[in-house]
Amino acid sequence: MNIFAGFLILGVVYFVYKKIKSKKPKNLKLDKFKNKFLSTQTNIERIFLREEEKTFSNPNINIYIGIYDNEENINRKSNIHRARLSKFKKSKLNGEMIFQDDEQRIYKFNNGKKVYL
Repeated sequence: MNIFAGFLILGVVYFVYKKIKSKKPKNLKLDKFKNKFLSTQTNIERIFLREEEKTFSNPNINIYIGIYDNEENINRKSNIHRARLSKFKKSKLNGEMIFQDDEQRIYKFNNGKKVYL
């Protein structure tokens, strides 16, 4: 009878241990990954990344840098502008099309004439 009671107690302890262990997340990285995609902030960041990618791939889309933009936005927009200049040799910034020649000089057209910046 003592052996049966011992096995019964060990069985109960084993099931309680399994129940407690199953409540812990099995993979913390997987849970963090799931939570990241469920968060609202991540969805907002993803939308901005798509917009930046669309702006980067088309040099005819205007990039507007205003006086009230913070430093981070100004840096991000100017980097996109520079990347478009180097890739497409033209980029639209604040409503003006700016070009880059083969010698890496930057210019725009004003009344049909090249004006180097």
